[in-house]
Amino acid sequence: MNKTALRTGVLLAVLAAATATTAIAPAASATEAPAAAVATTTASIKGAARMEFPEPGNDIRVTVDAHGTYTSKSPVFPTKSSGTFRISHKIDQPNGKKPLVFWGDFTVDCLTTGGPNATVTGRLVRTSPGHPWRKELDPHTRMGVSFHVADKDGGPSRIGLSGATKKGEPLLTKCMAPAPDAKVVEGGYVLTDKGPLHQDGRK
Repeated sequence: MNKTALRTGVLLAVLAAATATTAIAPAASATEAPAAAVATTTASIKGAARMEFPEPGNDIRVTVDAHGTYTSKSPVFPTKSSGTFRISHKIDQPNGKKPLVFWGDFTVDCLTTGGPNATVTGRLVRTSPGHPWRKELDPHTRMGVSFHVADKDGGPSRIGLSGATKKGEPLLTKCMAPAPDAKVVEGGYVLTDKGPLHQDGRK
């Protein structure tokens, strides 16, 4: 092999190596934008009220302290919920007998809000002694409560109760509750709706 051919072969090898290196190394971008910030907001509902019931001698009350956190990636359903609610039911007895009082406490697993409305669901964690729920329901069943919290000129506030699915049936879906149809006749609630969220991090 002559010197000219040798030099040509070396030059081609160097060019091939340089081309391969260029193909493997990613091109650096001086204008890469940082990831968009994830905006967050919170909502809450607190209070206690007695709801209207069509049969005399029944006193049904719902006490709630629920909180939810939302992000721009999950603006409808909360990424985190916490708190408790209690459903209590006092039933008058004839002939001056002591009223029956039943209550159940729930750990909140979802709070959703929209304007003056909220839904709360939770798992049953304890009951009053002798509560029928102990026999009728599966442990840690889920129930839902809905609220309409009216302003002073917006008519009565309202509550809706889901009840519970029967023993052995599927759980109520998280974040679900019926329309709030029963008027609040005593007490009330303070609802803080979630704020606006934007994908670019603005609130």
